[in-house]
Parts: sequence; C-alpha cells; structure tokens
Amino acid sequence: MSNTLEAIHLLEIRLQNLLSNYEFLKKENEILLQNSTQLQEKLLEKEQLLAKKNEEYDLLKIAKTIDGSSTNTRDTKLKINTLIREIDKCIIQLQE
Repeated sequence: MSNTLEAIHLLEIRLQNLLSNYEFLKKENEILLQNSTQLQEKLLEKEQLLAKKNEEYDLLKIAKTIDGSSTNTRDTKLKINTLIREIDKCIIQLQE
C-alpha cells in the first residue's frame, strides 16, 4: 500500500512539473511570437525605406546626368526610354 501511495505522490509531482513547464513554455512562445511579429514589421519598414532610397538615388543619377555633371548619359537615356515605354503602355491601357 505504501508503494502505491508513493507512486501516486511521485506521479502528482511529475504532473505538476509538467504543467509548470507547459505554462512556462506557453508564455515564452507568446513572447517569441510577439518579437517575431515586431521584427517582421521592422524588416518590412526597412525594405520599404530601402526601395524609396534606391528610387531617389536613381532619380538623382538621372538628374545629374541631364545636368551634365555625370558621365552616365547612356544609363540616363536607357532609363528615359524605359519610362517612355511605360508611359506608352499606360496610354494604350487607358485607350482600351
């Protein structure tokens, strides 16, 4: 009878430990999910900022080339041609 009670007592202790670990891991998982979400939002903001800065840089290169202060006239002409093609596509879509 004593062995049975000891076994039950050990089982209760182990069960309490498991429940305690479960609650701890559950809270830790929630914190990690929140951190992950925050990091993903920051990454998205940084990617958007990088895209904006790249666009500004390209526009600055074009402006400097048109101004004559740069030697990348070929790149500027290609960019202008690309923009003209995009505008032509938009006009065609508006006409349809």
